Amino acid sequence: EWFSYVDARRMEITCGEAPYLVSRYDTVTGKFIDIIDRIGLLDRKLRVVNENTDNEKDWFFWVIRAYQSVYGYEYQGDNLLLARLNLIYTFIDNMQYKFNRMPTIDELKKIATILSWNLWQMDGTTYAVPSCDVTKRTYQLTFFEDEIIEEIAIEPKKLCKIKDWRSKTIIEYKTLV
Repeated sequence: EWFSYVDARRMEITCGEAPYLVSRYDTVTGKFIDIIDRIGLLDRKLRVVNENTDNEKDWFFWVIRAYQSVYGYEYQGDNLLLARLNLIYTFIDNMQYKFNRMPTIDELKKIATILSWNLWQMDGTTYAVPSCDVTKRTYQLTFFEDEIIEEIAIEPKKLCKIKDWRSKTIIEYKTLV
């Protein structure tokens, strides 16, 4: 059934601008790609939703489910911003394609809320927010070299959390690995 495909969870690790989730433009040339030619994981789910729903209520319900089923993390904040923008613009593109209108602010907020949970900044080796484990070092100057007297962790590592939309629970990403 098509809705099982739309609900299937997928993740793009170290997602950068999220080209495997959505392919709005050719990453080499920068040229815009028509909706029917897009091949990202979310693009294909949205194509299935577009083909199998006729009214806006059903379409929006399944678009929400599609967005809830794709995840991605990125180390660099600027790339994460671009990934989130690419996914929100993909929603706008599909709304215009299917219903020839712009989404409402409330519709955009629902998608943005999902994106704030499903696309996040993380160091994939520690499962924590990058550079969150700041350490303060105190030094004693000597004639020959600096000697580290004490290291104090100012802030413990903050492990990243994501949302399981089906069970409506928040979980640490590390528990999934």
